[in-house]
Amino acid sequence: MSLNKIRAFIKRDFSIEVSYRLSFFLRLARILVTVLIFYFISKLFGKGASEHLQEYGGEYFPFVLIGIAFSGYLMFGLRSFSESIRQEQMMGTLEAVLVTPTRVSIIVIGASIWNFVFSSITVFIYLLLGVVLFGVDLSSMNLVSGVIILILTILSFSSIGIISAAFVIMLKKGDPLTWFMGTCFSFLGGVYFPVDIMPKFLQVFSSLLPITYSLRSLRLALLKGYGLNMLLPDIVPLFIFCVLLMPISIGLFKLALKKARIDGSLVHY
Repeated sequence: MSLNKIRAFIKRDFSIEVSYRLSFFLRLARILVTVLIFYFISKLFGKGASEHLQEYGGEYFPFVLIGIAFSGYLMFGLRSFSESIRQEQMMGTLEAVLVTPTRVSIIVIGASIWNFVFSSITVFIYLLLGVVLFGVDLSSMNLVSGVIILILTILSFSSIGIISAAFVIMLKKGDPLTWFMGTCFSFLGGVYFPVDIMPKFLQVFSSLLPITYSLRSLRLALLKGYGLNMLLPDIVPLFIFCVLLMPISIGLFKLALKKARIDGSLVHY
């Protein structure tokens, strides 16, 4: 029954997505443009940045390609839950969905599952373009390590996104976390440049973010073929983030729903 409900969510959101065909194809075209921009930036750098990238193979383009590709999961986690809830509010369907005999966890997953699928497609396209058009070498990748790290990454990012959705339910507007957290995570987490080139005090803040451990371990798994035992210094913090954040986020979401039901504000936006 739960799978049927999730399938219904996917079917609905896919139908909405492809109905705006120009927007759909523009989003795909943006991937190519982004890859081209950073490819030419990497040519400008040449070997100048290689001393900071030796751990990842010494080249900037493969480093930043993985950063921008997998940071898509960051924005998926931060935005998809809150935007889905906000859209349901605006359409007047949130209360109707919540009064059905469906668990909150299924509603949360179903509301964002299409965004997860699309994010996965874009990651694949990023990597495919990098390999086919620009010769990025992923032949040494450790797929098992990459998949496990990706699961932990999605869980930790999604937890923050669920907290964002709770803010939307309570405040009825775009939550205060999404923009701030997205900008900070991208800047401090090493999406565009290695963390070790930042001042020490910023590296301290970077060490408190799950994306730092996620991107570093993904790059080492995909570019250098590191196994799980070699990535434990990054996997353990990611696992701790998941264990701590997921129950907190679900608890806050349920609390927000309870408060909105008591106030009678589920239909307000």
